[in-house]
Amino acid sequence: MKKTDKKRDKQICLALTKACEVAKQQVQGFQWLTHLVNYAQFPGSLSIVCIFDTKEELAEARQQMKDQLIIALIKTELECISINFKEINRHVSFDTEEACDAEHNGNWSKRFK
Repeated sequence: MKKTDKKRDKQICLALTKACEVAKQQVQGFQWLTHLVNYAQFPGSLSIVCIFDTKEELAEARQQMKDQLIIALIKTELECISINFKEINRHVSFDTEEACDAEHNGNWSKRFK
């Protein structure tokens, strides 16, 4: 990873941490988030995965439009570091601890591949 990529990644981590902390306080069942990126194809390759505890909690959050709140938090924080997307929804996805446990024995690295 180039020095500029490392700097950008640190900025992204800090921005996403801010969004994550707010989301954990405001959205029942939300646990954490992470990002995946290929800096050779940045920013188009940036993908953010938001993790809930259970499928039921994720479904409830979607019903209450809390998924859109999380996306808005992420969008705002990324814009603060000059990362803008026309369609942020293409870069944010949702998953659950429950699904990872059932399908990949809790191995997130394997699940993200």
